[in-house]
Amino acid sequence: MRFLFLLILLAGIAIGIAYPWAMSNFSGHEIGTWRVYEQGRFKPVTVLLAESDAPVRVLVDLTARAERIVASQQRTLLTLTAATGGRTVLASTLAFNHSENPRQPSPQSPDKIFRDEAGVIQTVSPGPYTFTAGPGDAEDIPMRAVDLVLRAGAGEIDSRAQPVGFSLMAVGLIGLVLAFRFGGGRPQNPNSQPPPPRWGRNGSSS
Repeated sequence: MRFLFLLILLAGIAIGIAYPWAMSNFSGHEIGTWRVYEQGRFKPVTVLLAESDAPVRVLVDLTARAERIVASQQRTLLTLTAATGGRTVLASTLAFNHSENPRQPSPQSPDKIFRDEAGVIQTVSPGPYTFTAGPGDAEDIPMRAVDLVLRAGAGEIDSRAQPVGFSLMAVGLIGLVLAFRFGGGRPQNPNSQPPPPRWGRNGSSS
C-alpha cells in the first residue's frame, strides 16, 4: 500500500506542478527576449507578430537582488500591457510570488532572476504589438532589469490539471502517513529465531 500511495503522490506532483510549469516555460518555441527595464527606466518595445505565432505566451523575467519574493495578494511588482491597432489585447499585473527557485545570472552574481507569466495572446493579427511595462505598488524590491520573453505556438494548460494534481497529492500524502502509522512491521520469520536450548551435556541446566 505504501508503494501505491507513493505512486499517487508522484502522479499528483507531475500533473499539478510539473505539467503546468513545463507548459508555461517550454511549450512552443521562443520568439525572442527584449529588455523593458534597465538603469531605473522603463521603455516600451514593439514586436512584429505573425498569425502563425498564435497563441503567444507572454513571460516576464525580473532580475533583482533578492533571495525570494514575499507572497502577498496586495503586492504588485510590475504591470504589463500589450496593444496593437489601437486596442489593448493583454493587461496583467505581476507579483512573482510563486517563483520558489529563481535562476542566477552567474555563480558570482548576487542577483536572482524571477519569472512570471503575464498571459497568453490567443489570436494574433499580423502586425506590430507594443508591450509596455510599468511599476506596481511594491517599492521594496531592488530591481536590476526586466525582460520580456515571448513564446510562439504555446500550448494551452488544461485548467483541470492543477485541481486534479493537488487532489492526488493530498490522497497520496494522507495515505502514506496512515500506511506508515498503522501498517506495522513485517511478520517475523520463524527461521530467524535461535533454536531453543537443549538439555544435556551441551545444554544449560538450572
